[in-house]
Amino acid sequence: MQRMIIFYVLFFCSSMVLTAAPHKIAKYKQLIKTIKLLENTVKDKDVELLYTPENPVDGCLSTAVTCFQKGTLKLEPKNSQVNSTFNQTIKVLRVFTISDSGKCDSSCESYEKKSPREFLKSFAKLIKKVI
Repeated sequence: MQRMIIFYVLFFCSSMVLTAAPHKIAKYKQLIKTIKLLENTVKDKDVELLYTPENPVDGCLSTAVTCFQKGTLKLEPKNSQVNSTFNQTIKVLRVFTISDSGKCDSSCESYEKKSPREFLKSFAKLIKKVI
């Protein structure tokens, strides 16, 4: 009887771990889709270039995400017709967080400045790295 109880407890615990991971992956994949949607609605000409973290080391992932979130504040919609879609998409990206226990010495200003579309492509690459 004890063995049966232990088996069921282990089975339950392992099934909880397996269901938690796909939810997180689905969340990240949805973020990538959101970024792709934003790429089509963002103004890319005559705009301020943005600090774009590329290939951050593992300890700097949360700092890189913070840099991307700060950069999204400076993005502008391509035109007034996409304004509502643009604003909704930006809200989704601002609440995204990542847990990263490492210490990072770099700041946003240490990264190269790029156009808004390149900025968003790098953001999507970072999310893919997290997955």
